[in-house]
Amino acid sequence: MSIIPSFFGNPRSNVFDPFSLDVWDPFQNFPFSDASSSALSFPGSEISKETSQLANTRIDWKETPEAHVFRADLPGIKKEEVKVEVEEGRVLQISGERSREKEEKNDKWHRVERSSGKFLRRFRLPENAKVNEVKASMENGVLTVNVPKFEEKKPEIKSVQISG
Repeated sequence: MSIIPSFFGNPRSNVFDPFSLDVWDPFQNFPFSDASSSALSFPGSEISKETSQLANTRIDWKETPEAHVFRADLPGIKKEEVKVEVEEGRVLQISGERSREKEEKNDKWHRVERSSGKFLRRFRLPENAKVNEVKASMENGVLTVNVPKFEEKKPEIKSVQISG
């Protein structure tokens, strides 16, 4: 896969693959490195793996006049594998786990690009969020979380008569 041979015994490398777009990572098999998060890792730390998964879960947050709407792309994950929770202090937490595909002895992998493992994202909701009325739905691998808003009270304007 890589033009530069692996000095660390990577079984997936192929020196003779001129069409591969893989980039050689010299720290790929070090115990403190995760290929997707070498800049975020620390020796012997599980934080690096969790951090890489946090970075891989993309979520959009938009505010409409009626609600805050969160959308997360979670392809291949069933709704039973996802948790949506509201913690004290108006914190919305979206978490779950994408399980890894079983490896068989006879299989020869050419690429592994899809991420697997746990993911977790947290958002502090603004004061106008109705945290008791949160609704979530999942369709075609997209999780949508709808957090309704309190209606904004418009200031009452009272006319004052001017005397004299």
